Amino acid sequence: MEIDIPEVKAEVEAAFARYEAALVGNDVETLEALFRDDPRTIRFGGGENLYGMDAIRAFRRARSPVGLARNLAQTVITTYGRDFAVASTLFYRDNAPGKVGRQQQTWVRQPDGWRVVAAHVSMIDEQTA
Repeated sequence: MEIDIPEVKAEVEAAFARYEAALVGNDVETLEALFRDDPRTIRFGGGENLYGMDAIRAFRRARSPVGLARNLAQTVITTYGRDFAVASTLFYRDNAPGKVGRQQQTWVRQPDGWRVVAAHVSMIDEQTA
């Protein structure tokens, strides 16, 4: 298996950048489009465990758009073959001093493009990171 095929990695980096812009801009339509619309798609968040796209959709639509800005650090995107990738990043928010967020996403190429099939988001004290 080839790891980090340049053109595949560029595609996932672009999808990840699109996700990040949609997240901080509260573009719910784009966020929903970037997750696989399937009951097996999972998103574990800081205070919620969401099983299935219906639960993820309900969470996104109810979430406040306030305080979503963040700065990313140590982002690593690794592709495996042409159809599978993992994106990991740390993030910092001005409204959460002393905390570091962690985000991991599993991306799979679908007929209509790259989609997140599993995601985990959490925050910890920066001292323990």
